[in-house]
Amino acid sequence: MALGDKERQVVGEIARASLAAAVEGQAFNPVDPGLPALEEHCGCFVTLKTGGQLRGCLGCFVSDNPLWQTVADYARHSALSDPRFTRNRLTPRELPEVEMEVSVLSPLEPCSDPSSITPGVHGIYVKRGPQSGCYLPQVATETGWGVEEFWTSCCRDKAGMSPDAWREPGTECYTFTADVFEVE
Repeated sequence: MALGDKERQVVGEIARASLAAAVEGQAFNPVDPGLPALEEHCGCFVTLKTGGQLRGCLGCFVSDNPLWQTVADYARHSALSDPRFTRNRLTPRELPEVEMEVSVLSPLEPCSDPSSITPGVHGIYVKRGPQSGCYLPQVATETGWGVEEFWTSCCRDKAGMSPDAWREPGTECYTFTADVFEVE
């Protein structure tokens, strides 16, 4: 789902307000903005960086809530709940420097031929038993990875599987696309 400029602006305002409240230890209850596109129940990820370095990134593939609420929830979760930053959470002093990116996701699609994806266009999700991992489409662009590196790293580094798990029977492979935008 691609959002228009107005919807992106509103999503950005909600995400920034939720992030600030989370980091400052305050509650935040967004108000329904009344925009039909933001009523969709879709997945999203919120990525936080400072100085170009990752500081939090969490999201979901499906949501029971409208997009505006899901974005607010994951802006908060990315700041406070990303396990990679348990000992180094964002502080109120860092808020002015936080770079924020929102990725609004399409539904997951089963991928019978993982080698057919287009890095930078497709995000990937792998699952085998209780192990799973995903990369947003922009990860391939940021790292310069091709198809094999993208799947291999996701299996090994995100899902804790063997590097070639994406090629093995019993591993579920999925793709998705994302409307990705920076939040001012």
